[in-house]
Amino acid sequence: MMEVHGRQIKCVVCANEYFHTREAQLNTAAASFFNVDWANRSATCLVCSECTHIMWFLGD
Repeated sequence: MMEVHGRQIKCVVCANEYFHTREAQLNTAAASFFNVDWANRSATCLVCSECTHIMWFLGD
């Protein structure tokens, strides 16, 4: 089970409580144009283990 700010997360599509986590980079056109994609922010993604719906979370 996953928690965000002390609250249990459930999938909004199928109500599953189990997720895979991964980090994803939030690319911008300007950073890609100047080849500095490393400067973009990243987000944590929770991928539902049942229906594969993805929820994105920014922050520390």
